[in-house]
Amino acid sequence: MTDIQRILDTTINIPENEIELKAIRSGGPGGQHVNKVATAIQLRFDSQNSSLPSEIKERLLKLNDRRISKDGIITITARQFRNQEGNRLAALARLDKIIQKALVQPKKRKITRPTRTSVAKRLQIKTERSEKKKLRGRISPDEE
Repeated sequence: MTDIQRILDTTINIPENEIELKAIRSGGPGGQHVNKVATAIQLRFDSQNSSLPSEIKERLLKLNDRRISKDGIITITARQFRNQEGNRLAALARLDKIIQKALVQPKKRKITRPTRTSVAKRLQIKTERSEKKKLRGRISPDEE
């Protein structure tokens, strides 16, 4: 069992060759060491050209996540740890969370109508608010 399969504990197996991991330099303070060592990890996963089932691919595209492009490419940058291995595991864990979200099937919405009481209450509140705002206006001389 590889690291990717161990971390991605979803019911779906993703082959290692579909996940692209690249070491990049991590920004921020840290002196000379940070300028020489590539400890941050950038993970790229093309969900639309992967072995995922088509319904999960569709749900991934519908997720409102800035890490997923409109083409279905998931890009995750992990730089929270000071070593490459920790960041690699963190990036894979984040990918797993995104896929877990896509595995959950959304519930179908039942079409309902508002009750008679709720409609009456809403109209009553609108009337009261309208009256209150009318009182805020200027008073004309003929009303005095």
